[in-house]
Amino acid sequence: MPELTEIYQQLFERYGSRHWWPADSPFEVVIGAILTQNTNWQNVEKAIDNLRAADALSCSALCALSRDELEVLIRPSGFFRQKAQRLQLFSGYLRDHYQGCLEKLLQQPLDEARRELLAQKGVGPETADSILLYAGGQPSFVVDAYTGRLFSRLGLLDGTEKYEQIRNLFMAELPVETALYNEYHALIVIQCKEHCRKRPICPGCPLEAVCTYRQQNP
Repeated sequence: MPELTEIYQQLFERYGSRHWWPADSPFEVVIGAILTQNTNWQNVEKAIDNLRAADALSCSALCALSRDELEVLIRPSGFFRQKAQRLQLFSGYLRDHYQGCLEKLLQQPLDEARRELLAQKGVGPETADSILLYAGGQPSFVVDAYTGRLFSRLGLLDGTEKYEQIRNLFMAELPVETALYNEYHALIVIQCKEHCRKRPICPGCPLEAVCTYRQQNP
């Protein structure tokens, strides 16, 4: 059975550095992490472009917008009413507790910052870890649906694990390095888009030789 570091090396050799997460500021990462819930990144980009055009990619700007105005701007991301509420609740919390300074929240010890993020409405583990890793530079591994799919097929998961179990596996087995966690998550995403789809495309896959699923489905 392959080790996590071996899988990383094989993916990196195939795809190279992914330069993820695309954002111009840490706060923009937060916006993207909330908007990407239940949609694809192309839709998020459209919503962020709207926010950028309205000069609304900051905590103070989001707080100043009316809910209706914000909903119109982020409509391309889907679930826009729910997401507008979450963005303004988060921005209001940041304004009231940290003078609008995201860095003050994220510079806390990892576990403390994570608990505080998870206490915010609409911020689940994947969103919290994305904010910590990509906006805060904290070594907090991000798990998503792609992670479960890929590593179940590789035989390293049985498919019943919860989010925290998978996150703990990666953080126990890998060096505690922000750059590594960043790159690994991005490589998992591109691997699942290129090969390990819901209907997998196994020929030419960089992990074909170590994949339990492929061995069972030659």
